[in-house]
Amino acid sequence: MTEQVTVIGAGIVGICCALSLIERGIPVRLLDRGEPGQETSFGNAGVVSPWSIIPQSVPGVWKQLPAMLLNPKSALSVRAAFWPKMIPWGLRFLGNSNEQAVRDTSDAMELLCRPSIDLYRLHLNGTGHEDLIVDSYYVHAFRRPERANLDGLDYRIRKEKGARLERIDREELSHLEPALSRDFKAAVLIKGQARITSPGRVGAVLAEKARSKGAEIIKTEVNAIARAQDGGWELETSGGTLRTRKIVLAAGVWSANLLKPLGIKVPLVAERGYHIEFPNPSSRLNHSVMDVEEKIVASSMQDGLRVAGTAEFGDIDAPPDPRKKSILAKQAKAMLPDLNEDGSRFWMGRRPSFPDSLPAIGELAGQPGLYTAFGHSHYGLMMAPKTGELVADLLSERHLNIDLNRFALARF
Repeated sequence: MTEQVTVIGAGIVGICCALSLIERGIPVRLLDRGEPGQETSFGNAGVVSPWSIIPQSVPGVWKQLPAMLLNPKSALSVRAAFWPKMIPWGLRFLGNSNEQAVRDTSDAMELLCRPSIDLYRLHLNGTGHEDLIVDSYYVHAFRRPERANLDGLDYRIRKEKGARLERIDREELSHLEPALSRDFKAAVLIKGQARITSPGRVGAVLAEKARSKGAEIIKTEVNAIARAQDGGWELETSGGTLRTRKIVLAAGVWSANLLKPLGIKVPLVAERGYHIEFPNPSSRLNHSVMDVEEKIVASSMQDGLRVAGTAEFGDIDAPPDPRKKSILAKQAKAMLPDLNEDGSRFWMGRRPSFPDSLPAIGELAGQPGLYTAFGHSHYGLMMAPKTGELVADLLSERHLNIDLNRFALARF
């Protein structure tokens, strides 16, 4: 009988790993301290983008950083206590900002993002919740029309890889998205996209599908992992000690602390993101819309209209910054002048971010039976299904005709 694999972390990445393992006939035990899909995976903007293949660090980004850091209302902030960790991480981040590094990283991101829509539809098939993913454009909206430039590096890379892009003016944008402010003078449409209408429900639905196919889902906190005397692994949890031969570590930003006792230090930080959701918004969007200047994304969902954004670097357990709520609310109102703000809900989550915008996927060198699947930064929703496929292929010893060295933790 095939031995059970233990997946630590029931975010969308861990859930997709579990589903793909089960599809290959491998029994799965899925562990998380909370309900599946209700932590970091819950709070994103719902964009499922095969063309979200541009890393965060791009040429010229260093010129923008001082102004953003000095502006308390900007999308970027760093908690004061976090600067000692931020500086070495930031230097590595900037080291990846030249054009060749961006292109190399984009190639790796494409591998993970391109099949995302098809794989989500495959996973949702038969659940009765197939409508949780819908076709959509990704609308990049600009107040300054000259910035809607298809000759920019990010759009050029997408076009070179086959993306269908279109630049439209204010009148066309108003027809496409009537609720959007007329202050937006132009937009770039990225076509061939989709959006999730409730990220939290997708996690719950796919976890239930995994359970119905035999996955054992246990609500427990994993405090430590250690090598067992028989060559397997022991997991110290809030419910006692568990044993397993193979682990998939998909615990997001919390993965780094579990690796430290093994002597493995990684440049993973908590890039904290916020959203505000309006349950009775009056305004509705037909597609996912990014306010490019403010770096926020708005999308209509089953539970209202959600506006998500910001990148706040800080300790994992630092409390949310309450000022972010009013900032996001004002930005949302600027995007959607007729927005009804009554009853708004505020949320904060922790993106697990490496300085090169790529996750860690694969078996850890010198640690047989321990596989990584974490560090997906802003791209977890897009990258999760293919990450699950790759992890399942590795554990089922299928021959891979792709090089996974770009995702190896040893790259650091």
